Amino acid sequence: MPGIYAILNISKLKMLAEVGEMKSIKWKILRRIGAFVLAAALIAGGQPFCSCADEAAAEEEIGPGIIPKVNPEDLTPLVVNYSAYQDSVGWSEVKADNDPLKVQTGSFASAIRMTVSGQPEVLKGTLAYQVNIIGKGWLDWGENDVEIGAAPEQLPIEAVAMKFTDRLGEYYDIYYSVWENGAWTEWGMNGAAAGAEGSGIRVEGLRAAAVIKGAAPPEIKPEGIDPAKPMVALTFDDGPSTPVTTRILNSLEANGGRATFFMVGNRVPGTQAVVQRMNTLGCEVANHTYEHKYLTKVGDAGIRSQVGLTNQKIAEACGVTPTLVRPPGGFYNQASLDTLGSMGMAAIMWDIDTLDWKTRNAQNTINVVLNQVKDGDIVLMHDIYSTSADAAEVIIPELVNRGYQLVTVSEMAQYRGGIQAGHVYNRFRP
Repeated sequence: MPGIYAILNISKLKMLAEVGEMKSIKWKILRRIGAFVLAAALIAGGQPFCSCADEAAAEEEIGPGIIPKVNPEDLTPLVVNYSAYQDSVGWSEVKADNDPLKVQTGSFASAIRMTVSGQPEVLKGTLAYQVNIIGKGWLDWGENDVEIGAAPEQLPIEAVAMKFTDRLGEYYDIYYSVWENGAWTEWGMNGAAAGAEGSGIRVEGLRAAAVIKGAAPPEIKPEGIDPAKPMVALTFDDGPSTPVTTRILNSLEANGGRATFFMVGNRVPGTQAVVQRMNTLGCEVANHTYEHKYLTKVGDAGIRSQVGLTNQKIAEACGVTPTLVRPPGGFYNQASLDTLGSMGMAAIMWDIDTLDWKTRNAQNTINVVLNQVKDGDIVLMHDIYSTSADAAEVIIPELVNRGYQLVTVSEMAQYRGGIQAGHVYNRFRP
């Protein structure tokens, strides 16, 4: 019949207006277009507007135009499920929706598996994920609960990335973080890496969550820390010393506090139990070179040796590789910072120097800290003098009594601008 295909095309346009992405085009306009097409077909001698073959091709061509609309307000939350293979232990339990997954103490993650549930039927796509393996780099993307990693080779993961594919990625964002060196990393998002790529630092935990496109990311809140309250980072150099460090750890544990210990590497092999306890209590293990060598005196190769060997000894003791260095004597220059940066390390100085090594006077150390302390301070002490332990046993409960949270350097930095390798820091103000 003359013009039948033009009429069919009017029907198709109406369908597009009702169920497609063309909601801004009014039906009245489409009807006028259809009438014009019909008239043109009749003027042409009753020839069809298009052949059946053309019609099929047109249907295929406009397929994307008739994808059902999705109102973001009608979307339901996606549930992201994840588990990790723990070296020498096996698969962890499945966690979901930003619930922290941490491997057993002394182990590390060597593979992950992930799924997503609650996916709207009208949204095609999957959750894709990949891992960066120490010594191997990034592996191929996986999805649908496929194991991705290097569990058989017992190689650690050092970074992860995740993304939603196809239309799922048009309507949802995915955020993810890994637990490295006693702290959660900043959020990775939609394919960006989370973790210290190329650093050799092992992933020991994972969390992930999906949000509606453009929504704020979930909150990463270290256990027991309120970012709205004041914080202080107590730091101790030159140890470990079993009797002195143990007293300081006892006081921290009794008062719910944590500290950062910048250790001399050659002291670690004889004090492994103390180093393990630091890690167990949530304290941060950090680097003070192997032989207390000044970074400005040993050159690039010397820094790599002094810092690298210390990291190795600490990792052997507690399974954590430090990312923070305190330059012995406080001496550093740009060349030494560049070397540290290439090793994935940052330099940490101090804002309050107690001079406890010089005075060996507990009351003087107490007065210096309690008279000067402010939110965001990094306090320098030493855990090789009994007088420093005497002072710490007074300072720690008093700071808590004043409302300060005793946190590690990395924990405080997490809320105060973060830490970048190759940079130097002496405080983290709110």
